Amino acid sequence: MAYEFIEVERRDRITLITINRPEVMNALHPQTSEELDKAFNDFQDDSEQWIAILTGAGDKAFSAGNDLKWQAEHGSSALGEFMYALRGGFGGLHRRMDCYKPMIAAVNGFALGGGFEMVMACDIVIASETASFGLPEPRVGLMAGAGGVHRLPRQIGYHHAMGMILTGRRVDAEEALRFGIVNEVVSPNALLDTAFAWAAQILECAPLSVRASKEAALKGLDVGLDKATAATYPVHQAMRKSEDFVEGPRAFAEKRTPKWKGA
Repeated sequence: MAYEFIEVERRDRITLITINRPEVMNALHPQTSEELDKAFNDFQDDSEQWIAILTGAGDKAFSAGNDLKWQAEHGSSALGEFMYALRGGFGGLHRRMDCYKPMIAAVNGFALGGGFEMVMACDIVIASETASFGLPEPRVGLMAGAGGVHRLPRQIGYHHAMGMILTGRRVDAEEALRFGIVNEVVSPNALLDTAFAWAAQILECAPLSVRASKEAALKGLDVGLDKATAATYPVHQAMRKSEDFVEGPRAFAEKRTPKWKGA
């Protein structure tokens, strides 16, 4: 598919998705969300693609979030109709609860509002030294309704989260690192290389083991520890029946690098 507002590049097992509206700080109008949804659908459904990296074009913004000018012109009902039809919701991500493949955000500038919500929907976050994060929706009469008000307290704790949510204030990359919002802060020039280095470490692991681990971690958040540890998880069951389940121990015994098939 030819995209107008994003770019998609596949590098071996890794899908790189770039929001490409730098002239508006990579803000998302519905057509951008639609393209992102298609790109993430393709990634999730493609057995040959194991990791996704999401970033923004230019050096100023990962994404400034919802395109408020579009919303002002077309109204919130039109925006809602667009979002409702998307499998993954805003940015193709906020409702994508059933993708257990790892997703990495490479944050190259502002990640605000919906842009920050997309970051929080990823599993690993690499931030440029110039990055900043915030949910400024209350300052313009809105709420961070694409998962932000729910994900942030779960990810960084109640008081840090509410300090950001109720004031709309931004935090810079170093404060985000202290809060646990990001995994690593690097220079702007090293951002994508670092994201790919994290992806390379993931690729050293069995893909079904990685997905089973993500599935169990996410589903376990919704229940008590006793139920989480006792539950049966579908991807874990598939992992136990896979060729990789035998390949891993065999490669260890033979002192060689495993050859993962993802099956």
